[in-house]
Amino acid sequence: MRLGVLDVGSNTVHLLVVDAHPGARPLPAYSHKAELRLAELLDDEGAIDSTGVERLIETIDEALLVAEDKGAEDVLPFATSAVREAANAEDVLARVAARTGVKLRVLSGEEEARLTFLAARRWFGWSAGRLLVLDIGGGSLEIAYGIDEDPDRAVSLPLGAGRLTASWLPGDPPGAEDVRALRRYVRAQIARTVSDFARLGHPDHVVATSKTFRQLARIAGAARSAEGLYVHRTLTRASLEEWVPKLAAMNTEQRAQLPGVSDGRAPQLLAGALVAEGTMDLFGVDELELCPWALREGVILRKLDQLP
Repeated sequence: MRLGVLDVGSNTVHLLVVDAHPGARPLPAYSHKAELRLAELLDDEGAIDSTGVERLIETIDEALLVAEDKGAEDVLPFATSAVREAANAEDVLARVAARTGVKLRVLSGEEEARLTFLAARRWFGWSAGRLLVLDIGGGSLEIAYGIDEDPDRAVSLPLGAGRLTASWLPGDPPGAEDVRALRRYVRAQIARTVSDFARLGHPDHVVATSKTFRQLARIAGAARSAEGLYVHRTLTRASLEEWVPKLAAMNTEQRAQLPGVSDGRAPQLLAGALVAEGTMDLFGVDELELCPWALREGVILRKLDQLP
């Protein structure tokens, strides 16, 4: 069957159309993205403003038409931290449903972490042993660990690259004191979770998903996305430690010139690098491997598991 997954995230609204069957890996058929940056459309009270809601409705309508054009039998719509944490989340969901007919399923942070972990487990298989999975989104950082398909521990922290950039890094390039303050905050937040994971044992394999990690790996020398899903891509803590001060010294335009960095993601790259570096350091990770599957694939796999 052909399924569409509609992901309303903090940075983008992404429709992924796949051909999927129980017992088979989902095959991507079409991808449609729109940069909406919901996390940046909040008013002073933390609500998504009316302009943002209208843009969201228009974007979802457009995505539904694309899904229809591509022959999707069903669309699985969900939203993550930007909608979940908006002060007017209930009103946004009601307006979207009334205007588009789409009832967005709002995932909790822990659900995000668990579904992303499922996708990574299916991608790497049982031979990967105990997995530690890291994912940096626009609004949050997800961390999950386990040996089965459902992780033993899964947490979500408010350390998304978009959220932190808007709250902590006003300059372009940012001031040294602002960067230092954000670094301290990020590491303090991550440190609170380390002991909970440490008691579970050392992971056999550490993997990362998300655009942020892919861009950081690319500027550190990993293969281009055009070379395919099956190319081995890694990111080392040593390379991040070299790149963080370089990124801090660059403005947005300069970061956008780096290999693999889009104009829309360039402003967030430094904050994402600080989160990635802090997580790898505090969890004692010297190197991690990039996983091409993430939350959207996890949603599809869970749906397939539930089919009769």
